[in-house]
Parts: sequence; structure tokens; C-alpha cells
Amino acid sequence: MRDYKKIISFICYFVLLSFFVLYIRLFQIQLLKGNEYLKLSESNRLRVINTPAPRGIIFDRNGIPLVKNSPFLCASVIPGEFDMNKITSLARLLKIETKEIYRRLSGKDISMFSPVKLKEGLSLEEVSYIEARRSDFPGLIIEAEVGREYLYGDIGAHLIGYLGKPTIEQLKNDLNISPDIFIGQWGVEKVYDNLLRGIPGKRIIEVNALGREIRLLEESLPVKGRDIFLSIDIDVQKKIEEMLVDKMGAVVAMKPDTGEILSLVSRPSFDPNLFTKGLTYKSWLNIINDKRRPLLNRAIQSQYPPGSTFKIVTAIAGLEEGAINPNIKVECKGGINYGKWRFGCWQKNGHGILSLHRAIVESCDVYFYEVGKRLGIDKIHDYALRLGLGEKTGIELPGERAGLIPNTKWKMEKRKSPWYLGETFNSAIGQGYVAVTPLQMAVLMSAVSNGGYLYKPTIIKSEKPTILKKIDLKTETIDCIRRGLYGVVNEGGGTGWAARSDIVKIAGKTGTAQVISKKDASTYYSGSFKDHAWFVAFAPVENPEMAISVIVEHGGHGGGAAAPIAKRAIETYFTKKKQERNE
Repeated sequence: MRDYKKIISFICYFVLLSFFVLYIRLFQIQLLKGNEYLKLSESNRLRVINTPAPRGIIFDRNGIPLVKNSPFLCASVIPGEFDMNKITSLARLLKIETKEIYRRLSGKDISMFSPVKLKEGLSLEEVSYIEARRSDFPGLIIEAEVGREYLYGDIGAHLIGYLGKPTIEQLKNDLNISPDIFIGQWGVEKVYDNLLRGIPGKRIIEVNALGREIRLLEESLPVKGRDIFLSIDIDVQKKIEEMLVDKMGAVVAMKPDTGEILSLVSRPSFDPNLFTKGLTYKSWLNIINDKRRPLLNRAIQSQYPPGSTFKIVTAIAGLEEGAINPNIKVECKGGINYGKWRFGCWQKNGHGILSLHRAIVESCDVYFYEVGKRLGIDKIHDYALRLGLGEKTGIELPGERAGLIPNTKWKMEKRKSPWYLGETFNSAIGQGYVAVTPLQMAVLMSAVSNGGYLYKPTIIKSEKPTILKKIDLKTETIDCIRRGLYGVVNEGGGTGWAARSDIVKIAGKTGTAQVISKKDASTYYSGSFKDHAWFVAFAPVENPEMAISVIVEHGGHGGGAAAPIAKRAIETYFTKKKQERNE
């Protein structure tokens, strides 16, 4: 019992002694050496630095890089380490206004220990100049972010896209991004931003009062974004854009057996490097106020009357419905009369008596007026939709438009008026209300060339193509149309003779779409108001590997303005393939 009391007494004395020692130690720290420890605590701080992740590289179908990552250098200040009395001197060093530094450092969300960017997009010369004087400005640091360099400039800009700082709306919708990083804002860069972006790392560093690093305490390495292989062939893309460099228009080339886009061109274009290097307000105004609308992706966002290229649809509908057969002949005298109106043929003197084959080859309007009359607009509408017109194709790029294929129901709902036969005449030759995108016409030509399979177009190199549907067409119909399209390019009197090639056999169809309103056209074009020039084609005729759609705005006749572009694009692709086989 006595031993038990001794133990309790010992414990009590030990506890009291421990508290006494602790009290003395706290007294020493807080009172005797308080100022000394305060200075030590203020002289060493932890700095957390986010390490940007290398962005995934975008390649063409052959593994040629289209972009590369490059450092985007910024001058930043850590407010808690910076002497605000040196703002004027810092403004002179960075060559920015003093009030701009005040504005950035006085924001509501400013953290005393997080870097605040003052000047972005520094050159190496500017960085060297700042580094030589950085010791005079505690808290001033140089930060490196992952920027982007587009190796081909404005080539493929509408497809590849560009990077930019996130908008307020994007920051609200994605909590994984910060205001300072670059994210995809258009094209492939935007569509696949989550894959390309990667995962940033982090470094925790101990620094002294001058902002100099003492030691690295902790580090997590960034994870590089995923590389993406596009379906385009950059050599074909370059050749087409060179031919369209001073023109307005679009070209889409695709593989008929997979739906892969080999080339997607929209001109005029823009240089995406302007956006990643810090686009000035003046430069932005120049772009958006340009009447030629360089940011518009004409391949998927512009809707045009297809002109005579639409005769392919009318002919297919006529054959499938039994309204015509390959042997039925129509006499063309240069036009037909309907009431007080006359619907002319482009050949004012007429084509004479001709069958379907020569009507396709010579693009006779009168023949297709007759086919349209026998079918009616609703049948034409149904076949156009079956062939992929009048609705979005589903390509990955944003902003695609659906086009328009009218019928009697649409006219009554939208115009509160019945449909007239004269409107059927116009629609049968791709005029009037009919509107399509260049991408849709490439999809149409793919289906015609591959026997009726409608593939979903894709900009990604794919091993698993997506078949949207198999169009139920008679073999005789497809064969008849393909023979006619071959004749357009290769027979005497064919309107597409300018696409004839000694390298590969090409089949195609010309089209000339009237500019409906000169007043409307003048809002974005200052040249002469010629008709839009179309040419759609596929090659080789025997076993098609490319389908292509070309439109040149205000180019005149499709055979003269658009067909040569298609020819050069097709020849570039097949010449390259032959060279690769011989290597």
C-alpha cells in the first residue's frame, strides 16, 4: 500500500516537473528569443510551384508532327515577398505601366504566396535582361508554361485549331483548369483538349526572404498529354491550300472505305500561332472584322447551293423510282417554258436529243427539269436525305451545319405557301432552296463510289470505321451513275475535262451555283460576283481510294475553277503513294 502511494507521488512530481520545464522553454522561445525566431520564420518560406504538363503532339496520318510544344515565358511576382515601393522600378524593367502592376496585385483573389503574372510571352532576350536584374526585386520570378507552335502556320488551321487562355465560362465548367494555363479553343485542340492537356505536376520549394531557392522539399512530376494521329495527309493538305491561297472556298477529301478525312481545307485561313503568342486586341479586331471571315470553317459551316452536282441525287432518285431509265431521251432546246417563266439550260442553244448518260456528261439542265417533274420534290427530298444531305454528318469538329433539302411540308411550315412546279425545276438542278456543305458532298461521293455505304466522316486515323447505314440502291443504278461521272471527265463534251489525268482515272461532276443576292455577297466579298464553282469526284474509278468535294466561291464555272484543284489533290495523293511503294 505504501509502495502504491509512493508511485502516485512520483508520477505527480514528474508531471509537475515536466510542465515546469515546458513553461521555461516556452518562456525562452516567446520572450527571450521571440524576435530572433520571428526573423528566422519570416526568412524561410515554402513556395508551391505548379509544373505544366507537356501537351500531347498532333500528327498527320503518316506520323508527321503538325505542332510542337514550346516554352511560354512569363514574369511573375509573389506579393508576400515583393517590396511595393519598387513598383515604379519594376514597371521600367518589364516595360509595362505602373498602374497595370497595381491593378494585378490588388485583385480580390490574390494570395500573398502565389505568383501573379505581370507580363506574358517573353522573348529569350527579355528573360536574360530581367534575370540580370532580378536580385533587386525580391519575389520577382520567371515562370515557364507549355506553349504551342503550329509548324505549318495557317495550313490546316480550321482543323487543328489553336490554344488560348480559358474564358470565365470555361473556368466555371471545368474545375481542373486554372486561369493561367492554355487550353484548346478551336478544332482538334478543343475537341480533344482533355486528352492532349495531360496532368500538371507540383514542386514545393523552401526559399529565403530574397526569394532564392534553398532546397526542394517535394516534387510530383507532370504527366504528358496523349498524342493524337489525325487522318489527314499534310502533303495533300498543303497542295490544296497552295492552290486556294488567293481564293475563298473549301475542299474536303476522304477515304470512301473508312470515312477518314484526308484533307479539310477552308480559305481564307488564319495563323493559330497568333493566339498562343498573346493576341493583341488590335490583331483580334482585324481578324473578326475581316469581311472574308477567315475564322469561318467553310468546309462544315458554310451552306451553298450545290448546283449541277445535285443532279447525281436527282438521277439516282429517277432511276430507283422508275421515273426514267438509261435509254429514255429528252430534247433540249435551250430551256423550257412554264407559265410566264422560262427555265433555261446553261447551253443556250440546247443540247439536242440526249439520254441520261449524255445528260450527266454534258450537264443538261432541261433533262433534269424533266426528271424532277416526273419525281416531284418529295421524292427528291427523300433520296437526298438517304444519301446524307440535309442533316449533320456527325464529324467531331464543332459548329457543323445541316444544310437544307426542301419539300412540300417544309415550304408550308416555313413559308406558309404551297410548293410550285417551278421550284421543283430549280431544286432538281441544285438551285433554289437547296443548300449543302462541302463535307456533305464529299460523303455523297463516297457513297456513290463505294456502292452505297454511308460512312461517318472522322478526322482521327481509325482502324474501326463507322458505317452509318447501307443505302439500298440497285447495282444497275450505281453502275449507270458511275459511268456517267467517268464520262464527265473523260469523254468528249464532258464538262469536267479539266480534271482528266494521266496518273489516275478520275470520275466527277461539275457544278455552277448562282449567287442569289449580290447585296448579301457584298457583306463579305469585295470582288466580282461570279457564280460559285463546284467539282465533286472520286478516284481511281475501278477501286476508289479518295472522294473529294471542291467549291470556289465566285470562281465561275466548276469545270474551269474547281476541277483543276481536285485533279492536283488527287494526283498528289496517288503520286505520293506510288513513291512510298517504290521506296
